[in-house]
Amino acid sequence: MEEEIVKKSKEIEAVMNIYTSFNNTIAHLTDMSGKTIVRVTGGMMTKQDRLKANPTIAMFIAKKISELMKEIGVNSLYIRIRAKTGSPAPGPGAHSIVKSLSRDGFKILNILDTTRIPRGGPKKKGGRRGRRT
Repeated sequence: MEEEIVKKSKEIEAVMNIYTSFNNTIAHLTDMSGKTIVRVTGGMMTKQDRLKANPTIAMFIAKKISELMKEIGVNSLYIRIRAKTGSPAPGPGAHSIVKSLSRDGFKILNILDTTRIPRGGPKKKGGRRGRRT
């Protein structure tokens, strides 16, 4: 009987840090130790400031990163999404980056929200009665 030799492709993992505000989208790919592999921002894809946080531009960001990941051989990802501190939800680009990467065939192992939460902090400006218009 013939034995089939199945070549296992080595699973190379990476961490994708996505920062999305309502003004910009930044995708930062690092290896597991934290060394930067590639960083792509909305400003690198478009020159219009109003479009930097657009889901369409986020798809272009994901496409550029996926090309570089295929060259290196990365095939599985840990995704960490961060929004502006105190923001209730991430910006419009986060969901479309994750969707594009999964559609390109990358295995998504974990999605984690790392948005920072304010806990008191310095006193807000405006005095005791707040800002009056």
